[in-house]
Amino acid sequence: MKASIPAPRAIVLAAGRGERMRPLTDTCPKPLLPVQGRPLIEWHLLALAKAGVREVVVNTDWLEEQFPAALGDGSRFGLVLRYSMEGKDHGGALETAGGIAKALHWLAPDGDPAPFWVVSGDVFLPGFEFAPADAQEFAARRELLAQLWMVPNAPHHPRGDYGIGPDGLALLQAPQRYTWASAGLFRAAMFADIQPGTRMPLRPRLDAAIAAHRLAARLWHGAWTDVGTPERLAELNNH
Repeated sequence: MKASIPAPRAIVLAAGRGERMRPLTDTCPKPLLPVQGRPLIEWHLLALAKAGVREVVVNTDWLEEQFPAALGDGSRFGLVLRYSMEGKDHGGALETAGGIAKALHWLAPDGDPAPFWVVSGDVFLPGFEFAPADAQEFAARRELLAQLWMVPNAPHHPRGDYGIGPDGLALLQAPQRYTWASAGLFRAAMFADIQPGTRMPLRPRLDAAIAAHRLAARLWHGAWTDVGTPERLAELNNH
């Protein structure tokens, strides 16, 4: 029998400016825009709490003071929320890898090798389960640095990001490629060499992990929307 692991921690990435969502994001951060009756980010927080996650970091930059005002300490979701304020601390967003590295002392305290969830605050993933069994399975595969959930390509991203091999590993080149759903399990080792406060994108780290055969991928068949334009937001809210 596999030994159980503690409930993973999680980070919700919420530091982006949301340029394509202007003018809506001129006064409200994109993850706080309402989707079907609640702020977009709350869908993630509720799903994480339902899955047993108890500690969540939200990284922020644009209009970042609105996040604690809207979400509080997380207790109403059954969570402990912490805010990694990149704007206040560094004068601007650190991009995805840099943002995760800054929050690593919360996500993997004392070098904890347990995986943690990463999810973007500007995607709508109703029905996605941050399943403990998935975290358990990933934790047992110590050679992996990350596991991504992929979705079929949307019209605005027809070429996709990565393929999925028969062994479940992500592929840089494949006849059929999919789009990363912006949700995944990660290990601290992918970010441990990044000095906190460094601006760094995630894509080169993912590509390097794929080249080293250390990144897994699986297909998510549920609903997914990259809430990247006012039109997509309006479509979600008209359902």
